[in-house]
Amino acid sequence: MVVRQGSGGRNVDGGEGVAEAAGGGGAGHVRYTFRLRVSSTARTALMAEWDRCRWIWNECCAKSKQAHLSNRNRPEGVARQTCGPAQLDKMLTEARRSNAWLREGSSVPQQQVIRDFGKSKAKAQKDIRERLPMHRRAGMPKCKKKREALPTLNYTKRGFRLKDGRLHLAGGIALTPVWSRELPAEPSSVRVHQDGVGHWYVSFVVPAEVQPLPETGAVIGIDWGVKEIATTTSDAHDLPHAEHGKKAQAKLTRYDRMMARRRPKKGQAGSQGYREAKKLRSKACKKVARQRRDSGRKWAKRVVRDHDAIAVEDFRPKFLAKTTMARKAADAAIGTTKQALIEMGHKHGRAVHLVHPAHTTMDCARCGARTKHALPLSERTYACTSCGAVSPRDKNSARVMLARAGLDPAGADRVRPGGALPHLAA
Repeated sequence: MVVRQGSGGRNVDGGEGVAEAAGGGGAGHVRYTFRLRVSSTARTALMAEWDRCRWIWNECCAKSKQAHLSNRNRPEGVARQTCGPAQLDKMLTEARRSNAWLREGSSVPQQQVIRDFGKSKAKAQKDIRERLPMHRRAGMPKCKKKREALPTLNYTKRGFRLKDGRLHLAGGIALTPVWSRELPAEPSSVRVHQDGVGHWYVSFVVPAEVQPLPETGAVIGIDWGVKEIATTTSDAHDLPHAEHGKKAQAKLTRYDRMMARRRPKKGQAGSQGYREAKKLRSKACKKVARQRRDSGRKWAKRVVRDHDAIAVEDFRPKFLAKTTMARKAADAAIGTTKQALIEMGHKHGRAVHLVHPAHTTMDCARCGARTKHALPLSERTYACTSCGAVSPRDKNSARVMLARAGLDPAGADRVRPGGALPHLAA
């Protein structure tokens, strides 16, 4: 697959069904996620392992904060105290030597906690050096609270094995995944985690495989929006707004009121009724998220199956959270749908071009002329003053995507608009 971006290249990997690019697997890897059947014995062992890993994470946070305060008060010319992976590894070794409780667990997930802490801290420091604004900056790692942090355990290849359909983790923990599909290759790492509803899942990092589809000779341009999630150069492939969140809003409001009535005072543990209401709300939110993801994947599969090349607006919907369209934009799940399209294109070997969104609503897809002023959102028809072309605003933007990507600006019906330019500056 070729993934191109108008202002600099960026490779994106993912997979169908598994849904996400592997965070720690490197390029060309994806995660295959399965539900877990966890016995009471295994659940007790997993929670005990998570308590140890959470303690190590909090110790890393404390050591890092201590080093920062020490360096801030040191005079010029004095060697600064460091708190990198090497120092944290020594801390873990000393802690395991002096604490029998830590030695009861495997060292593999405990070492991975240090690696994850180092990556999180490095990302936050990089954002600070690049002077990113606060709303775009990754925060420094914080302590994980016992009643708030959800269990997440990571194991490298030496910390797990698959035998007779069961997953055996270091420390004698045996789990039974619900094998909804076969793994395409031997996994390189495993993550076991619990969601807000209380369900356990396991995700395997495996190399991504390409499953090419027959060539169709068609190309398509895609423009993202709020009224319609995706407007394309093909009327048959437009994606309307399903409004899954709006349909579930009454139920979510009811659970919010239940939680508000039972909310504990600050510093106190939540009651059983509060935890039950919180679980009901989590289940409703999870259902909505699954509906959005399912709609996005089915649409992405159809688009990828019918087209050889796809020009996609590289739209970043985060700024919509500060507008009056925040709720509807969040319900549209543009980011999830866009990621599903890129992942589907990767799996089936299609060319996906990420087009910079600047001025895509102001340019004419036929002659390339640009309006002298930005069009207000209320103006839904684009009329070019140069060539006289008139078309729906979003349809014109979708055709601009094709032109900027350097594709033959033909729609799914393979009809080339007269006078269209095959190449325009991004």
